[in-house]
Formats: sequence, structure tokens, C-alpha cells
Amino acid sequence: MTKYLVFITVIGKDRKGIIARISNAVFRHNINIEDLNQKVMEGYFVMTMLVDMSDSPITIAELKKELSVIETEMGLKIQVQHENIFQTMHRV
Repeated sequence: MTKYLVFITVIGKDRKGIIARISNAVFRHNINIEDLNQKVMEGYFVMTMLVDMSDSPITIAELKKELSVIETEMGLKIQVQHENIFQTMHRV
């Protein structure tokens, strides 16, 4: 089966529960976390999560909408991009 890979990037003031909120949101929609990288730099939380949406009943647009609620509630900046768009934007 072909994977439908999507990058979720999160930046914001560090606080408890960021990873929990986002991972619970993707779990509820049968989205698998393939890779996760996070760190806190001088009080700012930075995370890149690679997820596979191939078994999910929702679209990437619906995922963006749901994560935008978390973005607003937690004062974060969350981007959701298909793997192809992410790779194109970060090509050197």
C-alpha cells in the first residue's frame, strides 16, 4: 500500500501538553506517526512530525481544520503539508 505522507510542523512558546494534543488528534483519525522530532530552544517548542494518512477517513484539509483549533487554543503556529510540497519548499 502506498503511504500518504504529511508533515506537521509546530512552533510556539513551550508549554505542557503540545505533543499530547497533536498526537491525540492524529490518533483519533487513524493517522500513523512515522517520525517525530522535537526540541525546546530558549523557551520555544519546535516540532516536526511525519505522519501517514493512507488509512485515515479524513482529508488533509480536514486535518488542517482540526489542528487549527489546537493552534488557536494553545497559541501555536501549526503547518500541515503534503510530503511533496514540503520537499519542494525545502529543496536546496
